[in-house]
Amino acid sequence: MSGPSARGADGKRPGSGRPAVLFICSKNGGKSPMAEGLMRQLVGDRVEVASAGTKPGAGLNELSVAVMREVDVDISHHVPQRVTPELLRTADRVITLGGEARVDPVDGVVVENWHTDEPSERGIEGIDRMRLVRDDIAARVRGLAAELGVNRV
Repeated sequence: MSGPSARGADGKRPGSGRPAVLFICSKNGGKSPMAEGLMRQLVGDRVEVASAGTKPGAGLNELSVAVMREVDVDISHHVPQRVTPELLRTADRVITLGGEARVDPVDGVVVENWHTDEPSERGIEGIDRMRLVRDDIAARVRGLAAELGVNRV
């Protein structure tokens, strides 16, 4: 995503021509890179998309990488990064995933939280857990793409 700028009456950055979405989770090693990858797969470059973490980890969750490969999305080269106020200002829409990530509001940026499924609360662990998380995020990404009015690739 490019640098910060003011929003037009439609809420988008002037001259951008396409919406910019930033997905945020705590470590930027699982849920937010999954959402970023799923959005890219669904709409290609019709949306500027990135992800970041409030407390980025050292690497990716290997189960996240594995379940994304199952749907032909490769997130293995993603490097966790920290969310900054500057990065927040580049987005038209900021989505926090889960209950841990919190961001300070930035004028002109819509922030919403997706309370994603947490199968471990139901005793579901491992790869089965991560598939359910992926599928929940995928459904939400499809809804967001439709809301933004961007077509599938």
